[in-house]
Amino acid sequence: MLNLEELDLNLLVKSYRKFIDGDILKKDIITYMLRLYKFTFNICSIIDHHDQINFSLNEYIQNTFKYISNNQIITSIDYFQEKEYSRCHIYSYPYKWKFYNYITNNFRDGLFTNVTRVSLYDQRPFEYKFFLRIQISFQFMKKLTIKSRKAQKYKQFIKSNNNNQILPIIEYSNLTQLDLSNTHDDYLELFLFNTNISLPNNLHLCVNYQSLKRVTYYFTRYHCVKLAALYCDPLNQMVEYIKNYFPYTCICSTVDFRFIRKKSSHTCFNRYISATT
Repeated sequence: MLNLEELDLNLLVKSYRKFIDGDILKKDIITYMLRLYKFTFNICSIIDHHDQINFSLNEYIQNTFKYISNNQIITSIDYFQEKEYSRCHIYSYPYKWKFYNYITNNFRDGLFTNVTRVSLYDQRPFEYKFFLRIQISFQFMKKLTIKSRKAQKYKQFIKSNNNNQILPIIEYSNLTQLDLSNTHDDYLELFLFNTNISLPNNLHLCVNYQSLKRVTYYFTRYHCVKLAALYCDPLNQMVEYIKNYFPYTCICSTVDFRFIRKKSSHTCFNRYISATT
């Protein structure tokens, strides 16, 4: 590709001993593309702890890009001790991709106008202020997936301040899909019952049934969230409880959640009718 002038590179790769950094990109890619004048990238490299000799510091990774002429370059390293691996995320900013996956508490902020799909993952809890940061950075976000099994540390503080109405409103005005099926109960409670989080009425929500049962006090707790569709399993055991709790909501199986874009609301409604008869 000697004549290549523009390159958009998106990579997720398992590395050995060393993260992908600016030195590697220059040595293995840029050197061989003499006409390259526009290089944008989004690269995530992962190293198992037993493969790594020395842990790279974020400052070191950032310094390896000083000889690469580009837009602003963002680097972030996360160490996941429980699962024994580390991840390095490097990307050129402004960010041009429609997705931003596996955001952690080390997220560097910014404005990501192209991104519509976001996922969060960390071994530390996500607190209320973090979700406010997500709202500011991803104003056109349509799909949000949260994966965290850690309870929130400041849950009671947020509750007391929520009652006093001194917290800023978090408004996800464009959100249509929210996946909380693999999270701690605190996050489901946050989105269903915190009046300082505003969700649109056309939201499709995917949850774990046992988690939903706990946070709703077995479907007796008052809530003010209106949903277009709710996805959880097993339908045959719980549909009557959920139908009464969400009387105007389409009830579907979790397997349907991944095919939302391909389904019409009419199809979902038919599934809801068949599940309740």
